[in-house]
Amino acid sequence: MKIKIGSKNRAKVEALRNVLADYDDLKNAEIIPKEVNSGVADQPKTLEETIKGAKNRAKKIFKDCEYSFGIESGLMKIPGFKNSFVDITVCIIYNGETFYPGFSSCFECPKEISRLMLDENLNMSEAALKTGVTKNPKIGSAEGLIGVLTKGRITRKDYTQQAIILALIQIENKELY
Repeated sequence: MKIKIGSKNRAKVEALRNVLADYDDLKNAEIIPKEVNSGVADQPKTLEETIKGAKNRAKKIFKDCEYSFGIESGLMKIPGFKNSFVDITVCIIYNGETFYPGFSSCFECPKEISRLMLDENLNMSEAALKTGVTKNPKIGSAEGLIGVLTKGRITRKDYTQQAIILALIQIENKELY
């Protein structure tokens, strides 16, 4: 079985490998990462844009495989908090006909990081670097901002695994959907 992922981001690819190892039907799959353009902004600023980016990645990579995975992280506006933006990861699995969605938990972004992403169009890695939260310009491929903020308790890989597992619900439980 071949499974493709529309990214070469290390955290995303490792998350997919880790998750698939727990599924009898998928654990022996050949995972083929390929960088594809999401068709949305480098830093999606709405849930809709984040979903669209994940769908685009899954659809663009689907060819000669059983499933393709598109994973995208972006901002989502929520009302009534200090900073009304949270970060969320979306996983879309595509089988050539149907899109299967999964979503991670979300976390409130530090206000200055959100401001830089919204006002200066920086992506999260660039904003975290500019604020001094990290010195790693490739934090999005490493522990992610979530890893820094939780002091390693939850990493970008962990966060991404949540979205993948939840996207697999409909595939694993076809009879219910």
